[in-house]
Amino acid sequence: MKMNSTATLFSLGLLILSGVFGSDTREVKSVSVTEGDSVTLNNDVKVQRDDLMLWIFGPQNTRIAEIKEQVTDMFNSNVKFGYKLQVDSQTGSLTITNIRTEHSGLYKLSIFSKRGTAYRNFSVIVYARLPVPVITRDSSQCSSLSESSTNQYCSLLCSAVNVSHVTLSWYKGNSLLSSISVFDLSISLSLPLEVEYQDNNTYSCVINNPIRNQTTHQDITQLCHTCAEWFLLNYILAAFVSAVALVVALVSVMYFLCRKCRRAAQKRNGFEPTVETVQTEDEEVQYAETAFSRQNDKKKVRFFFNETPSISMSKTQRLDKMIRKR
Repeated sequence: MKMNSTATLFSLGLLILSGVFGSDTREVKSVSVTEGDSVTLNNDVKVQRDDLMLWIFGPQNTRIAEIKEQVTDMFNSNVKFGYKLQVDSQTGSLTITNIRTEHSGLYKLSIFSKRGTAYRNFSVIVYARLPVPVITRDSSQCSSLSESSTNQYCSLLCSAVNVSHVTLSWYKGNSLLSSISVFDLSISLSLPLEVEYQDNNTYSCVINNPIRNQTTHQDITQLCHTCAEWFLLNYILAAFVSAVALVVALVSVMYFLCRKCRRAAQKRNGFEPTVETVQTEDEEVQYAETAFSRQNDKKKVRFFFNETPSISMSKTQRLDKMIRKR
């Protein structure tokens, strides 16, 4: 523990003497990388075993790694970088895995040896992954019949969401038609384009940053229809929806009519289920009475069932007597 503290104080003293914590005008190598990828900051200086190498990061010159006699001390850098830093103890090269946009910044390597002091500076820029641009047609162009009779152009819109430090462009073949750039963080970007309905060319919308691009190709004939065709398609769709609703309504009406007719037929055939309640002295007994009658026969035949068997003999006799009186 004491040896590590002594080495740290020694390295800090060398940094102060060499002016690393002050203004550093040495050459800076620019490195661009896409978020989620890995990047290695290579040290091209030949080092020896007893050389001291120190990596610092950001405007506050935060120490992230130190190598002394090929023994590495990562300080608290793994907390900030989420254990994504790897240092080659022999060459001093620094690797950042699964890099994020917050890891952009200036990385400085200082090498102290008996031969002198050497510096290597890296400016790392991390770009967010590019979305695929989406091409749509502006349907508000056909909002009225007057416009449909005079408009000879189809309005297209290329869009991308949650982008920063990108350029959005329209191409006709290899020819650039228009473009727009943005440097703000996480905004939605759109670029319109008007083409003739008779145009049979293929257009492309491209979104790019300094290291990558995403392209969407669009055949105009597949997306652009005249306003008259647009209205016709909407009328056909509306008619189809109306027809489906009408069929559903007719089926519902027929179902209820058939159900009503079936009940009327059952009533004409004399099938009328009834429920009769007889009150005894001690208990209430329910009888389900089913009456069958014919059109030309006024006689009724009645069947009684579901009599509760737990009633005593005397109660049953009184019940039969009451029924006969009816």
